[in-house]
Amino acid sequence: MVNVNDLKNGMTIEFDGNIYQVIEFLHVKPGKGPAFVRSKLKNLRSGATIEHTFNAGIKVGKAAIDRISMQFLYSNGDAYNFMNMETYEQIELDKTQIADEVEYLKEGLDVELTFYENELLGISLPEKIEYKVVSTEPSVRGNTVNNATKEAVLETGLVVKVPLFIETDEIIIVSTKDGKYDSRA
Repeated sequence: MVNVNDLKNGMTIEFDGNIYQVIEFLHVKPGKGPAFVRSKLKNLRSGATIEHTFNAGIKVGKAAIDRISMQFLYSNGDAYNFMNMETYEQIELDKTQIADEVEYLKEGLDVELTFYENELLGISLPEKIEYKVVSTEPSVRGNTVNNATKEAVLETGLVVKVPLFIETDEIIIVSTKDGKYDSRA
């Protein structure tokens, strides 16, 4: 158990039958009345963010989260296979468990799987990943409007907007936070 006065950003807690990660918190001591802690919490099961106010001194359970580094091996239909590079143990995940991250997965990519008591909570991707451009329209000379972009299909099937100078077979870097082109590799 942990006192809400001791909450820290990034800490994981059990509250209302769910597991939350503390995004931000604020200790408030009004001139009149008891102190309280205003917090912003992210539900690690659903991804939803809530705001909750705790009375000072309340205790909540601390959730023991396991983060395991694994490498994406291959996909077979809707099954995605990962391997722990230390123990060589393999795990197969269904597409529904990692739906938001599927389009970023490529063979050999190192990811972090997050577990709570053997329940998969999610998958953490690197912040930026290199991809090969499989196809894109050739750039047309003179077509230089401010920040002109075109669509490019990457090796995973992900489609991103890229600057006109990017050509087929080039390696580019894509941000996994917003799915946008970052730079050339």
